[in-house]
Amino acid sequence: MVGKVRLKNTPLVNHWWNVPVYVTTRGFTTSLMQHPSGESFQIDLDLREHRLNITTTSGEERSMPLRSGPVSQFYSDLMRHLDELDLHTDVWPMPVEIPGASRFDHDDRHRVYVPERAQLFWRALVTMVPIFGEFRSRFVGKASPVHLFWGGLDLATTRFSGRTAPPHLGGAAHCGPHVMLEAYSHEVSSSGYWPGGEGEGFFYSYAYPEPSGFATTAVQPAAARWSADLAEFLLPYEAVRRAPNPPATLLSFLQSTYEAAAEAAGWDRRHLERPTARRAPPSPPRE
Repeated sequence: MVGKVRLKNTPLVNHWWNVPVYVTTRGFTTSLMQHPSGESFQIDLDLREHRLNITTTSGEERSMPLRSGPVSQFYSDLMRHLDELDLHTDVWPMPVEIPGASRFDHDDRHRVYVPERAQLFWRALVTMVPIFGEFRSRFVGKASPVHLFWGGLDLATTRFSGRTAPPHLGGAAHCGPHVMLEAYSHEVSSSGYWPGGEGEGFFYSYAYPEPSGFATTAVQPAAARWSADLAEFLLPYEAVRRAPNPPATLLSFLQSTYEAAAEAAGWDRRHLERPTARRAPPSPPRE
């Protein structure tokens, strides 16, 4: 279930960083949220026991199972639990970044929950987070946490050059223009993992705005390719999973695609990176 929660007194953090969820030892968490009533709470998805748990700072709790059933019923049950805790929350009931989606409160069509698949996805992210964390640690400039955006359901971390960017034109399904304008207010190199598409999903890396020459730069490993449709480099999850050294393979993709973006856009790398993180310049453009 992916929608937009509106806690009206929750301040906007850079580029919607107050919105994502985070990987935990049991699944995912919203982390601490403050309700307009003054109570603070968090929602956790426990993918070991397959339950959704709501916990408040005053010690009250509610729990509901993660199981097959219509999305509309799940949504209704969740809103009821929040109301019972005096945590009424306004949620825009439209999934974002999903073309042709149905409102949560009207969706009786999607009703299958497969515990094993949910757990496999979580376990895959558990192995990725430390690698993305190591990559993030190499950068001393402004960088996002390693977080999971529930719209596209992608694990991501983003680096910033410090320069402003031209207004983003938007285009994501059910996302107003203000969403993308805030997300891409400054120049970025962003990378992550997306479980969609074909096969087992893709690691990706893109730059906004896309600098000249970025798309034609040779990057690592050999299985990585440029997608003209998505305007980003892609590396199949399967290629990393089958590699002799998966962490090193993923790091080579993250580092080489970032360097391709930073060099093409003329980032001040000497002041943005730890000296030990700098590598050789990217390879020349492909023929």
